[in-house]
Amino acid sequence: MNLGLVVSTLGRVESLRRLFDSLADQMKTDDALVVVAQRNLPEVQALAAEFDSSTFRISVATSPPGASRGRNAGVAALPDDPGRLLNFPNDTTWFPPATLDRLRRLPNELRAGALTVVDENGPKFVLPASGTALDQRTVWTVIEMGILIRRDVFDALGGFDPEIGTGAPTPWQAGEATDLLLTLLRAEPDIDFAWQPDTLFVGGIADPSGLTNAERRRKLRGYGRGLGRLVTRWRYPLWWRFAFLGGGLFFGLRNHSTNEATDGWWVFLGRLEGMLGHTLDRNRTFTAVTR
Repeated sequence: MNLGLVVSTLGRVESLRRLFDSLADQMKTDDALVVVAQRNLPEVQALAAEFDSSTFRISVATSPPGASRGRNAGVAALPDDPGRLLNFPNDTTWFPPATLDRLRRLPNELRAGALTVVDENGPKFVLPASGTALDQRTVWTVIEMGILIRRDVFDALGGFDPEIGTGAPTPWQAGEATDLLLTLLRAEPDIDFAWQPDTLFVGGIADPSGLTNAERRRKLRGYGRGLGRLVTRWRYPLWWRFAFLGGGLFFGLRNHSTNEATDGWWVFLGRLEGMLGHTLDRNRTFTAVTR
């Protein structure tokens, strides 16, 4: 099974170096890594040249801003192979030893699935057990760097929606993975979704890492807007929407290791804006992350 790894980055070279280091001894000749640099293109190209070899081929591309646009552009830049298994690491992701070998040994009939993403605090989400159906509830446990999906399936779905997700030119700054899986569920309601055991995982960093208080709260609000938009867009039941909205107030308490208790207000506000379909102030800086 050939692998296709696609990274959309703002050009954070030091983070990319760690990712490349973790992949250097794992990539095979027929695997492909595409890095889509939306900033600092020359620096990213220079770093890729350091690691590029006959068995570790790194392609560097660029695209308009937005992680979804970057990932779509990266997939388009992959070698033509409809059966290639795709994964979408962040530039802060790293792969434990032997991870790619385990991915290559996954069953040939796998069309889509998910693996666990961990940070310094443990799993970001706990995935359902193998055999659990993909549905409107379980789609929320999968984030972008945990997606496994065949190239032909991804293309048939039209890729990620470029109007949502981190860096998108809209207020809806999260939810691109959930939206993609809901689209998959609509196209294939009975898909056998391959939930991987928690021993197969990729590493990352906690969402607030390196952010000031103001930056963290802007990110939480932007992400909240994107997720709030999804529950309306996909017509979740009213009781679900209200529970989702109210639950935002407790976000800081549930995630006290990386957030303050009052951060729940910004999550609540973002979710409310998403569900209303517009922002509640005149701030036109929608992007959740700027560096």
